[in-house]
Amino acid sequence: MCSAGSARAAEWLELRVPASNEAVEAVAEILSRVGHGGGVAIEEPLDGVALPVVKTYIPRDRVARARVRRVKEALGHLGAFGLAPIGALSIASLVEREWLEAWREHYRPLVIGRFLVKPSWIEARADEHLVIELDPGMAFGTGLHPTTQQMLRAMSDLDLREASVLDVGTGSGILALAARAAGAAQVVAIDVDPVAVRVARENVSRLKAHIDVAEAGARDVEGVFDVVLANIVARVIAEASADLRARTRANGTLVVAGIIADAEDDTTAALMRAGFRIASRDVQGDWVSLILR
Repeated sequence: MCSAGSARAAEWLELRVPASNEAVEAVAEILSRVGHGGGVAIEEPLDGVALPVVKTYIPRDRVARARVRRVKEALGHLGAFGLAPIGALSIASLVEREWLEAWREHYRPLVIGRFLVKPSWIEARADEHLVIELDPGMAFGTGLHPTTQQMLRAMSDLDLREASVLDVGTGSGILALAARAAGAAQVVAIDVDPVAVRVARENVSRLKAHIDVAEAGARDVEGVFDVVLANIVARVIAEASADLRARTRANGTLVVAGIIADAEDDTTAALMRAGFRIASRDVQGDWVSLILR
């Protein structure tokens, strides 16, 4: 997969699979089985022609080859079922420094709803916007992906002043930071991925934001919150629907994104069985986000 010389420097392997919109959810589920902390990212093509790319990261350790083999076998099974086009799995070595440098090269300030998302190394005029400043590390959530944008737009329409907010699957901490910028009195950010937790804590610490960051899932958190945020894959939203209900205060609000259109019906059904009702729905390309109460 790489030369012996680069293996000593590499800490991670990036697994990338091009997949049609129909196959994205299935490929994401496969990669989440082996990805560090179950983390999966989906890159939308800029030209609208190329296939989306599903990617995850695994440590380059003694079981990396076994993980890669499991992914190849599972992708082969999808192909055997005739699922829409899936490209070949590609593998690249990566160290955290390379991730950060690549992000710095391409990232620019981005206005989404009421928020201005910017990296710490770029100055930008806030004007009337609420500023979210972060560095990504190896966690997901930069403001560039459609699902993150959907979450920020939904949050722009909510009154978060003095609210208690739980961010499930916080990634880089972008949504937790947005909630704090919007005036939330209490913000708790959780993720099952220890890398994401470390990065979120670094972003929170650098900004001296009052946000509690923990390595946990929704069922591990005590108490209820006025607003619960969950930008995670549809399968996990459905599986965690009862836990999300338990964390959302009566008459509170749940905002979810990461739902590929083909998985909307099943995800919505699970959330409604848990006791939620849809208040609003947003579609961006093949991605669906929901505000529920």
